Amino acid sequence: MAQLSSGSPLPPETLLALDRAHVWHPYAPMPGTATPYVVESASGVRLRLAEPVAGQRELIDGMSSWWAAIHGYGHPELDEAVREQLGRMSHVMFGGLTHEPAVRLAARLVEITPEPLQHVFLADSGSVSVEVAMKMCLQYWQSIGRPGKRRLLTWRGGYHGDTFHPMSVCDPEGGMHRLWGGVLPHQLFASEPPAGFDTPLDPAYAEELATLIERHADELAAVIVEPVVQGAGGMRFHSPEYLRLLRELCDRHGVLLVFDEIATGFGRSGALFAADHAGVSPDVMCLGKALTGGYLTMAATLCTGEIADGISRGEMPVLAHGPTFMGNPLAAAVAGASIDLLLRQDWQVEVERIETGLRASLAGAVYAPGVRDVRVLGAIGVVQLDHPVDMRAATEAAAREGVWLRPFRDLIYTMPPYITGDEDLARIGTAVTAAAAAG
Repeated sequence: MAQLSSGSPLPPETLLALDRAHVWHPYAPMPGTATPYVVESASGVRLRLAEPVAGQRELIDGMSSWWAAIHGYGHPELDEAVREQLGRMSHVMFGGLTHEPAVRLAARLVEITPEPLQHVFLADSGSVSVEVAMKMCLQYWQSIGRPGKRRLLTWRGGYHGDTFHPMSVCDPEGGMHRLWGGVLPHQLFASEPPAGFDTPLDPAYAEELATLIERHADELAAVIVEPVVQGAGGMRFHSPEYLRLLRELCDRHGVLLVFDEIATGFGRSGALFAADHAGVSPDVMCLGKALTGGYLTMAATLCTGEIADGISRGEMPVLAHGPTFMGNPLAAAVAGASIDLLLRQDWQVEVERIETGLRASLAGAVYAPGVRDVRVLGAIGVVQLDHPVDMRAATEAAAREGVWLRPFRDLIYTMPPYITGDEDLARIGTAVTAAAAAG
């Protein structure tokens, strides 16, 4: 135990033994069956490993640390934002107190998101921001005398987080949460939206959405969807036309509309927010992941004045939610710096450059055996197989090419940092193709 408390670096073999004995990794058994790669540092778009893997000591990060590190690692402006804030205070409770980093961040988010969104609730993580969004919708209807409106509608193929209420609007069959089907609230599901960002609106599917919303309007609190890109549920793209249709149907039948932009916010799909592709605004928007540039955990739930006013007129005139680390000053400071850094640059040109690079580097993957589809949108590249991926084989194949990827289900995909250069994009494409052949 003295060795553990001394502060001296642990040898990789000791660290891995302790990891296997005590650390429960996401979506993994305990004890683990796969050996994780030990990262000792990160800089730019590269992860430096404690020991070589597949002959490589450094790996290009093709995942932006689960889509969050859009500026890469160790960016001097973001590092300085954290250091400067740390010199003032690392944390203070948000109940009854406030501080400049959180206030500035909230005002900045209102400024850059669609106009009707005026109020910001700062949360701990993306999943919690969805919990808060759902609670906002349910409490709104209860506050204005419509307590029967307590169900949510979404479409299949979605993913909104791992906490309980968000799990209820994840795909009920193909997702990760089938185990909880008999425990979760019973929500309403439309079919998956027709695939393809550029495909025209399907009248039959539009009719399905219209019928479901009209039939259940009296019990529906909200419709919640991931706009344009369905993330962890299957990395599927759909037309912005369906967002416009949902806005129209929700307005017509008195149902709130929630956009989960946790994965798509801050430029990932080629627009600052995926809602911008459709030119519509939701009543509630969830943000996370890239909000802090991948530095610290923080998320946000934004809503319109109508929702906030409705809750304030209710029997309980407050939103009944309050995370301990809500509005954390360090996270708020680096989030503000990340947003400023993004918007000060010509981020659209960079995302378009990445899109062009991914299209070129993944073009040959469509001919590989077992590949079902190849698709690219913004800074997102996806290769879908016709079988479940062999994660270990695919990951090792990517590592041999000097790239870190994290496949899942039947998908090998990449969401690189926006600072990724053209040569590194080409290597990522080679690695995705190699992973597809191995997986």
